[in-house]
Amino acid sequence: MSLIIPKTDKRTLDKIKAAIQAAYTEGESKLKGNGKTDPALSVLKTPLRGGDAERPDDEAYANAYFINANSGTAPGIVDNQQEPQPITVRSEIYSGVYARASVNFYAFNSNGNKGIACGLNNIQKLRGGEPLGGKSRAEDDFATADEDDFLS
Repeated sequence: MSLIIPKTDKRTLDKIKAAIQAAYTEGESKLKGNGKTDPALSVLKTPLRGGDAERPDDEAYANAYFINANSGTAPGIVDNQQEPQPITVRSEIYSGVYARASVNFYAFNSNGNKGIACGLNNIQKLRGGEPLGGKSRAEDDFATADEDDFLS
């Protein structure tokens, strides 16, 4: 999941930077590996990246930072009601939805790659948004009942 954070959202960015620093501090021994010293955080791969620099042709990333959060299992997904209810209809969640994400940051040292990664725990959908990317929905592709129209 790519989490896009506007550069103007200083509060969220400060929390993310603090969480990355905490993961670095907690994972110092892992990051050190067999070396004599820990690598500086500034030279490690971190999950907070600049949208303007890394995705200059994508308007969704303009004037924003982003984090790619991953999970080996499907995250829990809920709505934004007073008592959140699970969202089970797959089409309710799509690229472009506004959401809050529960994430965890952790240090990694694998095959010579060292850094801080971001794990995805759960998602709360806040509201719909303009779909990102150019992929069509299956519902739209097959909306016609005309069998002669299957190649369009």
